[in-house]
Amino acid sequence: MAKLFRAVIMGPPGSGKGTISERIAQSFGLKHLSSGDFLRENIAANTEAGVLAKTYIERGLMVPDHVMTRLLLPRLEEMTRHSWLMDGFPCTLAQAKALNSTCDLDLVISLNIPYETLKDRLSDRWIHPASGRVYNMGFNPPRVQGRDDLSGEPLIQHDNDQPEALVARLRHYKDVAKPVIDLYKSKGILHTFSGTETDRIWPYINSLLSTKILSRPEMDTQHIPMP
Repeated sequence: MAKLFRAVIMGPPGSGKGTISERIAQSFGLKHLSSGDFLRENIAANTEAGVLAKTYIERGLMVPDHVMTRLLLPRLEEMTRHSWLMDGFPCTLAQAKALNSTCDLDLVISLNIPYETLKDRLSDRWIHPASGRVYNMGFNPPRVQGRDDLSGEPLIQHDNDQPEALVARLRHYKDVAKPVIDLYKSKGILHTFSGTETDRIWPYINSLLSTKILSRPEMDTQHIPMP
């Protein structure tokens, strides 16, 4: 039986989790699982958990732990034969403990990005609400200004990406993420990467994963793209 590989990527808003997750998925053949995508899918499908999550989102509130775990854990239980990377979950210690009861993680990547960099990135960030596609006017602009590349629909900028709200968001992230980071550090699976540019952080992440995944003969490499 080939050994599967399960990883989580953590980081504050604007840290580049999505970009790095896509690179990991493409380079190493892991399925990229996004908690944001799962939320949008469930809301669009009017599932019981999706309807419940929507009531919190519409009021500008965090989706509670019991709703997030109800959304995500059944999906992970369907992935028993796949290696994956989870982006955006767990966010809290309660979520991390729930995840631990479902599977054993091999690796946790934590992105440590300076506040000024996050502020600059988020002030330039525009989002296509229906799909969650993210654009940055500095390094990943849409082909037509203010319009989504695929649908042509308008892009929006979230109020909580503004500098005043960002301070509170980052403080909240640090408060809830610290116990999660401490938990994974105690398990010996946490790897933290610091920097201001995704392209400069990526080679170190790529090197780590090459060591963890490609060097293991028992790893199922049938889905890993070959050079």
